[in-house]
Amino acid sequence: MIRKQIIFYGWVQGVGFRYRARNAAERYGCTGWIHNEYDGTVCMEIQGTEDAIDQVILAIEAGRYIRIENMYVKTLPTQPEERGFRTR
Repeated sequence: MIRKQIIFYGWVQGVGFRYRARNAAERYGCTGWIHNEYDGTVCMEIQGTEDAIDQVILAIEAGRYIRIENMYVKTLPTQPEERGFRTR
């Protein structure tokens, strides 16, 4: 189990990004949260297995209008008590 903070750059707001992320996180058993930043990026903290997190990112990228140009990834301490994945 790992936890990552990921900041997504590109065409990531107003295109269903957070909706797809929440659905994919639930499908692959990940917990955490996601929200839009004022600078046009999307910030996500996600916790799960490395493979599950990779699958969530692939599912997000499959979105019709979503275009991820870059990602900043930082490893964080896990939060064992966290349940579910929410949109902030």
